[in-house]
Amino acid sequence: MLWCRFEKDGRASYGLVEGETVVAVESDPFSQHRRTGGKFPLASVKLLVPVMPPTFYAIGSNYRTHVIERSKAKGFKEPKFYDRPRVGYRANSALIATGEDIVKPKDSGPRFEYEGELVAVIGKRCRNVSPEEASACIFGWTIGNDVTERDWQKNDPTNLRGKNADTFKPMGPWIATGVEPRDMTTTVRINGATVHQFPTGDMLFNAGEVISDISRTNTLSPGDVVWLGTDELPQAIKPDDTIEIEISGIGVLCNRVVAEP
Repeated sequence: MLWCRFEKDGRASYGLVEGETVVAVESDPFSQHRRTGGKFPLASVKLLVPVMPPTFYAIGSNYRTHVIERSKAKGFKEPKFYDRPRVGYRANSALIATGEDIVKPKDSGPRFEYEGELVAVIGKRCRNVSPEEASACIFGWTIGNDVTERDWQKNDPTNLRGKNADTFKPMGPWIATGVEPRDMTTTVRINGATVHQFPTGDMLFNAGEVISDISRTNTLSPGDVVWLGTDELPQAIKPDDTIEIEISGIGVLCNRVVAEP
């Protein structure tokens, strides 16, 4: 099943994507809901960020190759692997939907990079749960692009600018249920050319382990999102580039890069 948020005639609503049709739904995916009877061609609606999360979590250093290659890029002799997930926060104000523009700030440098990530969407309240219990709290999955300005990140331990500037967090196009990360492949394309492809589920810490670790101290609520990291060493993107992140079983998140006016 594919859940979306969409705008039609100035009104935002949740809906179900069925082929090339969106069926409007009253309420939201995390509570009692019903089909309204409203149906629209998918091409006629504007897709929104699939959920505005109460809390927006993100883990770094969660794929082996990414850790190794980032360590080399930083000039470190040995990569550092962590014994528990390194989880932080991202800003809702940075979220944009598929089809919207990533704005490269005027004072940003050339190391302006994408990170294609699987995103777990929480469907049930959870606190101090086991990894198995945490997995049962996942409602579904979407796609994120953790855009990062590396020079800002280097001098910004909180990631306020480096990862949380406006438009730096594309997410979408919708939420897929009934799919498994172990069956997924992540493909990243720039201007139609594939630059990375990796097994999505090949994480150092799987989604259940990450959510369980968060839940030791923080209560997760329906609609929260947990971004699960990227593999490989991302390349730089620049204005006029189109970046596509496809995860099999979910769909394609597509955004264009533009220069700040």
